[in-house]
Amino acid sequence: MTATDFSNIETSSHTTSSILSVKNATRRFGGLIAVNEVSFEVTPGEIFGLIGPNGAGKTTMFNLLSGLTPPSSGAISFEGRCLIGLPPYKIAELGVARTFQNIRLFGNLSALENVKIAQHTHTKAGVLSGVFGAGRAREEEPRVLAKATELLKLVGLDDLAGEQAKNFSYGDQRRLEIARALALEPKLLLLDEPAAGMNPTEKQGLSDFIRMVRDKFSLTIVLIEHHVPLVMGLCDRIAVLNFGQLIALGNPAVVAGDPAVIEAYLGGD
Repeated sequence: MTATDFSNIETSSHTTSSILSVKNATRRFGGLIAVNEVSFEVTPGEIFGLIGPNGAGKTTMFNLLSGLTPPSSGAISFEGRCLIGLPPYKIAELGVARTFQNIRLFGNLSALENVKIAQHTHTKAGVLSGVFGAGRAREEEPRVLAKATELLKLVGLDDLAGEQAKNFSYGDQRRLEIARALALEPKLLLLDEPAAGMNPTEKQGLSDFIRMVRDKFSLTIVLIEHHVPLVMGLCDRIAVLNFGQLIALGNPAVVAGDPAVIEAYLGGD
């Protein structure tokens, strides 16, 4: 399969029941085409991997899905609703949450505060009542606190609930970011390099953790990850990008044996 031969790429079999649909998505930055007419579908409950060499366009694709960057052309829909033109907070309200390659926590806030603040899309208190802890905000506080505490326990950080996020290890910051994303009560969770900064022991447990989160919250998960063995053992299907183009799409065994994928990672002769 060459970079322009898409005849063997699986797309149609997942169209009718997809929760996420990407069709011919393209993003240009001047003369650079970061994502070039990429199409794929993700089905409900699936763990879907997005891999490729550095600079392949993976994070740009996540930015398109989450509304941080608009596509130059193409279509993106979630549960049948077009996401093009919606700001990130609206997409989050629809049920799409993400983590970032470069962690974006509130460093001076505690772990508990980071998770509590993410629940704002599911509270009815206004800004002023939230700031002053009055009215509806006071009524909602026990539920918000209980939810945040539960999520911190889920990711193994309940003992550090009062610690400022900036003091956490890199691996703990990754787990805190996942807890904060889950606080949005998403249907689709986008994980950008969740294993980054984790030691080998932590990476071994990450697959089980992601599966547990998927099952516990009935999530669909799309993840970017450079640790290929983790992706191959975790994901139901994998899409491979190279220089912005989709070069392979299928189950791990098919993708691992694809000559175009092997060449993208290891180079040609």
